[in-house]
Amino acid sequence: MHSFDGGGKSRFPMFGFMSRIPGGLMLIPLALGIAFGNLAPDALGIGGFTTALFRDGTLTLIAVLIVATGAQITGSRSGKAAASTTLVVLFAKTLVPITLAVTLGLTVGIDGILGVSVLALITIFGNSNGALWLAFAGQYGDERDRGAYVASAFDDGPFLALIFLGASGLGDIPIIAFVAALVPFILGLIIGAVDREWTKVLNGAAAITIPFMSFCVGTGISISNVLTGGLAGIVLGVMVVILTGGLTYLGYKFVLKRGNQSGIGFAAGTTAGNAVAVPAVVAVADPAFEPFVGAASAQAAAAVLVTAILAPLVAAFVMKAEGGLKNNVAVTGSIKTSTASD
Repeated sequence: MHSFDGGGKSRFPMFGFMSRIPGGLMLIPLALGIAFGNLAPDALGIGGFTTALFRDGTLTLIAVLIVATGAQITGSRSGKAAASTTLVVLFAKTLVPITLAVTLGLTVGIDGILGVSVLALITIFGNSNGALWLAFAGQYGDERDRGAYVASAFDDGPFLALIFLGASGLGDIPIIAFVAALVPFILGLIIGAVDREWTKVLNGAAAITIPFMSFCVGTGISISNVLTGGLAGIVLGVMVVILTGGLTYLGYKFVLKRGNQSGIGFAAGTTAGNAVAVPAVVAVADPAFEPFVGAASAQAAAAVLVTAILAPLVAAFVMKAEGGLKNNVAVTGSIKTSTASD
């Protein structure tokens, strides 16, 4: 097999341009998908590979991403030193917020409140941008913080949403639907456990699949949902940083006793680009959630952008205020917050 290095400079560095925009690998294709789906839907329905990839490929692309996620968990070399940090991040960033969303759903129903469904809340609050966490922890943390990336790998995808919705009774999630969603993840776990080379290969799957997956998701979102969901998504994004980032910060400060390094916890207050696809997967398992998919996907997209920008800024601000930064380099100039993969 021959490698290909590109042979020189790109005429138009599309990937570089998308990567410089927070959440760009997800947001730009999503916007293009929305445009095509609303303005030229027939162009995507001509059949063949075109329709398969750009309109009907959502679940297939998500499945590939799930396999890659599983491989990263068992392929991680974080070790025991990161175990307690991982548990704190997973508990504070994901499990507590999802439990609160489910509790709200049991109180008011799956419609949620103020145009924000329980599906949207679980989607937006229930996962985190692992790539952003790694970037921040790589600069300001240590191996314990970097190893806690496993928490993000665990909460990526639709599994926790399916588990919590099914266990709470809010959703009628058939066992076979959950098993069907779990099989690619288990395959990834096995791959990561037995073959480091495949783990390395699959590490790059997100950058490949997410732009195409996001385009497919976008084709199913109406422009009216974007307009109504945008503002709500921005507010939800801010809440993710304050609530989940704040809880992780408290876990760092009072459970892990990290002192002036505790501000790192705010970097967990993000929504992953993968979250945009979660509503569609849940609706496949339980069609009762189908009416909420468009708005929840649009709100998730807005939250991805807001948290990618705000979370590292807040984390750096808190660390600086508490004397945890070793230098005064601006976080926006040294950390890539643009990755939408995790």
